[in-house]
Amino acid sequence: MKYDYLIVGAGLFGAVCANELTKQGKRVLVIDKRSHIAGNIYTQKEEGINVHKYGAHIFHTSNKEIWDYINQFAEFNNYINSPVARYKDELYNLPFNMNTFTKLWRDVFTPQDAQKRIEEERKNGFAPNPKNLEEQAINLVGKTIYEKLIKGYTEKQWGKPCNELPAFIIKRLPVRFTFDNNYFNDRYQGIPIGGYTKIIEKMLEKCDIRLSYNFFDHKQELLSACESIIYTGPIDEYFDYTFGPLEYRSVRFETKILDMENFQGNAVINYTSCDEPYTRIIEHKHFEFTNSPKTIISKEYSSSWKKGDEPYYPVNDEKNNGLYEKYKALAEKQKNIHFGGRLGQYKYYDMDKVIVSAFDLLDNLKEK
Repeated sequence: MKYDYLIVGAGLFGAVCANELTKQGKRVLVIDKRSHIAGNIYTQKEEGINVHKYGAHIFHTSNKEIWDYINQFAEFNNYINSPVARYKDELYNLPFNMNTFTKLWRDVFTPQDAQKRIEEERKNGFAPNPKNLEEQAINLVGKTIYEKLIKGYTEKQWGKPCNELPAFIIKRLPVRFTFDNNYFNDRYQGIPIGGYTKIIEKMLEKCDIRLSYNFFDHKQELLSACESIIYTGPIDEYFDYTFGPLEYRSVRFETKILDMENFQGNAVINYTSCDEPYTRIIEHKHFEFTNSPKTIISKEYSSSWKKGDEPYYPVNDEKNNGLYEKYKALAEKQKNIHFGGRLGQYKYYDMDKVIVSAFDLLDNLKEK
């Protein structure tokens, strides 16, 4: 069978492209090497709870067009992301706000008190030209916040000491002088009732789908059957690592069903001390306010990446960005092959930005 488009990857980027192309009357084949659709936003119901199998995903945006678009496919609840940070035996609200500051410092009660204390701490450790993440973070918020709420979490996340990480990783840190625990500043926020997988199912309704189907195992057959390709896998893998592999960070999940109604009282708790090897614990039922006699938690362990592992976060330092530019130049020379998404463009995207990026690619296709 001949197709107008092959879409490699059944995640959000590929599904948006597939949905829009089928609305234009195009014949679309979607393939994925995994045994399921939805990529990293895949949710699976267990014990009546929608489990985020590849980590927590909270949809948030200030773009009303994107919010209206995604709401075609699901009804969203009113979940507000309000994570908690645990440092040893202490609990703090995130993002850094007045609830955080009044607990960190017992003599801080007002925004003026907090501003004065943070400014004092910044001056005491200020580095005129920060050479690493540690110096940059102290420049921004001072030593107390850095040591309790940034240092350990960041070192676990990146697998390196903060004084060996580049300063640009923390360009700014959200600091609020209000008692507001809403992590995002975006106008619209929520979780799709029934999970993200249902959204992708609706997007792909008019497509042919092949799962557990690796593009590279069937490349020649697929190239001859499809006029154009939208590729959302790793760009370096597509070119057989010609310039060497790009670097990523990976994540390992340790998920358990617990015979209790409520484990931690919040959907997300970050563990900011190096005493615990995991970066955070997700309790899935709190995303959809699920009433269930059991609960399901996932501990997240950040890890180094090697070929064959699942790539999660691009390491967008100077070296890897330069390497990506070489692959991008190769990609631009390809005829009828278009690269997109987090792995195809070697860029971390929030979900709303994934949709915007997919529409940008579709607009470019119309112009050709």
